Amino acid sequence: MKICIINGPNLNLLGKREPEVYGSQTFEDYLEILKSKFPNLKFTYFQSNIEGELIDKIQEFGFSYDGIILNAGAYTHTSIGIGDAIKAITTPVVEVHISNTFSRESFRHQSYISGNAKGVILGFGMKSYELAVLSFL
Repeated sequence: MKICIINGPNLNLLGKREPEVYGSQTFEDYLEILKSKFPNLKFTYFQSNIEGELIDKIQEFGFSYDGIILNAGAYTHTSIGIGDAIKAITTPVVEVHISNTFSRESFRHQSYISGNAKGVILGFGMKSYELAVLSFL
């Protein structure tokens, strides 16, 4: 089974950025733990701060992978283009957020991804990604 994890803007700063919200672990370190928990899965990982690059990756993996785990960061709340890209592909997408977006600013309560996603997991820290993987098994 092939799963692609796509992280959006500022998630390259995990481990440094607002540790009280996002924790102190880098995503790269967490990804190694995730790979060890699911040794029979093939993971591809991509992170970008650029909306168009995220759309390109969704389209690239959206017809050939078994699942996409997407944390679009702030683009979740602003990008109709990312929502449309998910709608256009056949690979199921799980929307993931490390924090509980509903306990934060009101603008984070809107998602242009959720309506086209297989499901949404939020608020469980990095474990949100593991829960998303389990949804594909």
